[in-house]
Amino acid sequence: MTTGRLQSLDVLRGIAILGTLGTNIWIFTHPEGLIGYISDGPWSTAEAVLQMLAQGKFLGLLTVMFGIGLALQQRSAVRAGLRWPGSYPWRAALLLLDGVVHFALMTEFDVLMGYAITGWIVSYLMVTSPRAQRRIIVTAALVHATVLAAVTAAIALAPRSDGPGKPLQPNPYADGSWWDLVLFRLDNALLFRAETIAIFPMSIALFLLGAKLFHAGVLEARGATVRRRLMWLGFAVALPADVVLELAAAPGGVVLARYGTAPLVSLGILAAVAEFYVRRPGRPLGVPGRRLSEVGRMALSSYVLQNLVASVICYGWGLGLAATIAAQHRVVATAAIYVVVAIVMAFAHLWLRRFDRGPVEWLWNTSYRALARPTPARPADAKLPLFR
Repeated sequence: MTTGRLQSLDVLRGIAILGTLGTNIWIFTHPEGLIGYISDGPWSTAEAVLQMLAQGKFLGLLTVMFGIGLALQQRSAVRAGLRWPGSYPWRAALLLLDGVVHFALMTEFDVLMGYAITGWIVSYLMVTSPRAQRRIIVTAALVHATVLAAVTAAIALAPRSDGPGKPLQPNPYADGSWWDLVLFRLDNALLFRAETIAIFPMSIALFLLGAKLFHAGVLEARGATVRRRLMWLGFAVALPADVVLELAAAPGGVVLARYGTAPLVSLGILAAVAEFYVRRPGRPLGVPGRRLSEVGRMALSSYVLQNLVASVICYGWGLGLAATIAAQHRVVATAAIYVVVAIVMAFAHLWLRRFDRGPVEWLWNTSYRALARPTPARPADAKLPLFR
């Protein structure tokens, strides 16, 4: 979309990318990485509040935005007379490759692998009837709720340890080389991919819901009613429950919030940002909006870069700051490191002054064009309903 681009589209992507960093930064600054973060004891009040602001909300927003991106690609293909999903599986395959490389070489909590597989499946579901798609959303949501209830109950009923957990020995995050961490991720790949597998039904539902909301005009003036309902659901219903679950320190509360209430809050964030820009059509974005929009335009490069910078700062093969931060200073230090890592905004700004797309996007797009061939639509394809 080079003309008439929806102002809120890239801003929302930028918010989602930087918002996920708000959750992931606590993993980077833990001296035992993801292993320590998962097994850590109760958070301090300040840490709990800061984590609550980002926990699950921007993961949900990023997932919905991927669904909106699928709807955009489907609409472009239909308008160009191309078959859908046509060559989209090549896009999914390249994203999967990106995710595998990103997971192995950089971060064990990568989301790209899961999004690639989900997007590939959803691209075919999007040519089914609107009624069938609604049923899929409801079914996937019910499956997710069942799994979430079972996991939360298991956590609540599990025996609790009074003392500190067993330290990670050896600790590749603090003491290992870059290659040691690569091997550690590969050795524990199933553990590190457990979240992606567990939330697969939720991802299916949010991808399809994102496509449905896009076709309902959630980013346009005509979607005012949809946005009001989403803001009511996200802020009046889900947000109070989310705060209680995360701050009550009950076993499983954070899990229930991250994967239960937080995705609903993300719908309120989506609607609120869209409403803000719908009310000021054609007006300049302003400095914050432009910086967020630039991050959103090169979302894949920004996502990879922020994880790379955080790894260099925190892990032992880089500056190794995570292992040197005293427990009583961790909140302040983590907030400071987040601000430093957020230089991805400056990088995006400088890069896009010279180039049309981010470096990872350029490599990805070049590879896609070399592999894929546009597939003309058959006469019957023109009758397939878009998701409404």
